[in-house]
Amino acid sequence: MTTPPGRRERKKAATRQKIADAALRLFLERGYDAVGIRDVAAEADVAVTTLFSHFASKEALVFEQDKEFEQRLARAALDRAPGAPLIPALRREVHAMVRHCTAEGAAPIWRMIEASPDLREYEESMRLRHAESLAAAVAGDAASGRTATACRATARFVVDAYAVARGADDPQAAVDEVFVMIEAAWEAARP
Repeated sequence: MTTPPGRRERKKAATRQKIADAALRLFLERGYDAVGIRDVAAEADVAVTTLFSHFASKEALVFEQDKEFEQRLARAALDRAPGAPLIPALRREVHAMVRHCTAEGAAPIWRMIEASPDLREYEESMRLRHAESLAAAVAGDAASGRTATACRATARFVVDAYAVARGADDPQAAVDEVFVMIEAAWEAARP
């Protein structure tokens, strides 16, 4: 049983969300490059030091759910029932992430990301980090018997499935199509 967050944690989460919302609003109104950290802090009515206590960089403001997505992928691998297959659990999580990132209103954000070399580079480094985190979670399942290389490759394919599907005409069908290939590769790596 998890303990509900206390007042301090709720206040921190509210401040973080207020900063992220202000940043996104400004970025979409003025353009990512035209907005500085001080502009975001002023819009959110917080000190620059407060902003940096919640977000390590300007790019992180755009990808404010980065850590949550990373944790969700790892949990999909780690929290499944004993003996439950890995790939369907990961497919369900990627479907949920793609639904979130292709929801109504998301297109302007992705256009902004695509237009910015800094944001594209940040997103790529984020995906690599997510893949490493997922690979560690997958490798922790001794019952799979897969090599570290198979775990790392599968994790990378899963994270890239999200990126490929997000840009497809039918994102959910793209997830299913890519996961057919991921499942085949996972099975081929069986000892």
